Amino acid sequence: MQKEILRVRSYQNVLPIRKKVAAYARVSSGKDSMLHSLSAQISYYSELIQNNPNWQYIGVYADEARTGTKGERPEFQRLLEDCKQGKIDMVITKSVSRFARNTLIILETVRSLKELGIDVYFEEENIHSLSEEGEMVITLISSFAQEESLSVSENCKRRIRDKFKQGITTSFTMHGYELENNKIKIIPNEANIIKTIFDYYLNGMGINAIARQLRERGISTKTGGIWQGNTIKRVLRNEKYAGDLLLQKSFVADHISKKQRMNKGELPMYYVEGNHEAIIDSDTFQEVQNEIVRRAKKYKICGKQKTYPFTKKIQCELCGKNYKRKTTRSGTKYEKVVWICSTWDNYGKKYCSSSRIPEEILENLSAEVLNIPKFDEEVFSKKIQKITVPCKGELKFIFNDGTEIIKIWDYPSRSESWTEEMKKMASKNEINRQERVKKCGVNTCSKSNSGNH
Repeated sequence: MQKEILRVRSYQNVLPIRKKVAAYARVSSGKDSMLHSLSAQISYYSELIQNNPNWQYIGVYADEARTGTKGERPEFQRLLEDCKQGKIDMVITKSVSRFARNTLIILETVRSLKELGIDVYFEEENIHSLSEEGEMVITLISSFAQEESLSVSENCKRRIRDKFKQGITTSFTMHGYELENNKIKIIPNEANIIKTIFDYYLNGMGINAIARQLRERGISTKTGGIWQGNTIKRVLRNEKYAGDLLLQKSFVADHISKKQRMNKGELPMYYVEGNHEAIIDSDTFQEVQNEIVRRAKKYKICGKQKTYPFTKKIQCELCGKNYKRKTTRSGTKYEKVVWICSTWDNYGKKYCSSSRIPEEILENLSAEVLNIPKFDEEVFSKKIQKITVPCKGELKFIFNDGTEIIKIWDYPSRSESWTEEMKKMASKNEINRQERVKKCGVNTCSKSNSGNH
């Protein structure tokens, strides 16, 4: 009997591939009403995607209080990165203007996603970016959205400038004052700090030294940050502390970048004298401005700032900042050149516990690791990539070829390095320094008030 062989076919149930879908939402204001709208958008898109059996829910990417004309929105950037990694097949968003109001950003984004085969669906306009007419329609709509953004921006600027012409400020956030019912009022405790800053400066202290004093006393800035030299400089130059008001010092460059630019004559400025109660009397304020000019002339560096062999070569491992060269003087009798961590110099030991390094020691140790009898700037520059400072008394020399050599050093004892004349001069300077601090009226702003600032 002949055998009959039948072929048995196997059938597999192939599950349909679901499209990986995400949504993008944005509001351009941090107001409660806007944040509520954002929350509603997130809930809506979450339900919309999860209720579709053909879609796989990836998530909702949402930016709070971010303008659509800028491209640095964090959630927007995260969305694009996930698209590049193949996590998303389609993006849903409310409208072209919610996606972005910058035509260039929209087109670049849509085209880059199109190359990846990713569709962007704009609900209000009912447009799919992968459709034939998609890019043309998106270009037209985004152009209108950008023009609308420009119109809104120009209207806001016009309203602000009209107020400036009337001598009315639109915002007022500065130490010592508050804006209440459109009136500028003094905050007494904060005003005492401002008076102390002006006193310190007129008694010979520098801006970095003043900032250090305030930090050491636990006094914070208006926004809760730490005082820095540049902050002190702005306080000393601010005419508002003398009761006057200079309006339109800066302006928004354009509605796309929204970057603030200093007004150097591009737009008119408006000066209002005696606008509000002064913290600093006009004579004292002018005296400080004269002192600022005098010091600027005294310490002005002509031409380009001089660089040294160790400039940008020494890095503190404790805070990551570079060391800088500093000359310490005692009258005209002697001077000592050291290299010091920028953080330590600007903020003190509380923020970086590094120590000064005499330039002479740096040169001697560099000569040793380079195996040359005397420090040579040219040889050092060619062979040493950088020097790091892991801790006090230790230097790590890193060569261009990757070789590392660690050197230990210590300060020579004071009895060895200081003459009697130098000791007397240092003692005299310390007495003068203490007298200056006493004259600065440190009691005008006690630590007991620091919690109010």
